[in-house]
Amino acid sequence: MKGLFKSKPRTPVDIVRQTRDLLMYVGRSSDSREAKREEKMAELFKNIRELKCILYGNSESEPVSEACAQLTHEFFRENTLRLLITCLPKLNLEARKDATQVVANLQRQQVNSRLIASDYLETNLDLMDILVAGYENTDMALHYGAMLRECIRHQTVARYVLESQHMKKFFDYIQLPNFDIAADAAATFKELLTRHKSTVAEFLSKNYDWFFAEYNSKLLESSNYITRRQAVKLLGDILLDRSNSAVMTRYVSSRDNLRILMNLLRESSKSIQIEAFHVFKLFAANQNKPADIVSILVANKSKLLRLFADFKTDKEDEQFEADKAQVVKEIASLELRDRLE
Repeated sequence: MKGLFKSKPRTPVDIVRQTRDLLMYVGRSSDSREAKREEKMAELFKNIRELKCILYGNSESEPVSEACAQLTHEFFRENTLRLLITCLPKLNLEARKDATQVVANLQRQQVNSRLIASDYLETNLDLMDILVAGYENTDMALHYGAMLRECIRHQTVARYVLESQHMKKFFDYIQLPNFDIAADAAATFKELLTRHKSTVAEFLSKNYDWFFAEYNSKLLESSNYITRRQAVKLLGDILLDRSNSAVMTRYVSSRDNLRILMNLLRESSKSIQIEAFHVFKLFAANQNKPADIVSILVANKSKLLRLFADFKTDKEDEQFEADKAQVVKEIASLELRDRLE
């Protein structure tokens, strides 16, 4: 007879609903009964682990697409994501890790060929304010940072963050004393500035002055070696991207920018020198160099040519050698033209 009364296995929809109820309890609970609260928390942790298993599968089985679709649909039907993000600080470390993986996976799940996470976030963009501000909380920074990078896979979400006041904060987050948090913020910053080409080009064009003033002074001229190295590498990635050609033309027409890059070329670090060269070559290759750029290059011609004579990468690199030869030719011909004039 016992078999007749076995409880039915819970469906993905059941698990999401129960998780939502538990998150609401945790969010508002001032339950003085410690035992009751602990029981609810344990149940919540178990549910979050189950959600992760449905989405990722486990050692015994692969994820089932129908179960993933049901879970995703129910998750975004109501405010489960908001509850999970706001309650995250109340969870233990393992549950936070599981929740972070659940949120990450849900950004990629399609229901009827739609990324419904994108639709949900479009009407709940203020959640990004919570995730970005997470960098100011040592315990939450890496969890919220990982969630944020997954959310900005959606173009509307990335545009919101780019156009918000949060972008200015990243210049400080990247230099936080906690190395792991600073590195995570740098990874998010890079993702924001490279993933969605048209949105990034529009952002940089509209915000050119303040953005590059901050970029130069806080990152390229930072006293921190790792910050300088990452910044000059990212600058090269941004300026060499075709979609940013108008921004690149503007950047390489500035004598202040040229001065910074020439200082980076003189660094003792080979990796910074190489990355700086990839940006410097754009100044040299510009066929419409302003007069003050020409005069700086001419005045420093002998120093630059001496530098490039011994300038090599650790491994053989034909493209680098070709670029270097072209830069040397450009600089030499500038002095020649200067004399002819």
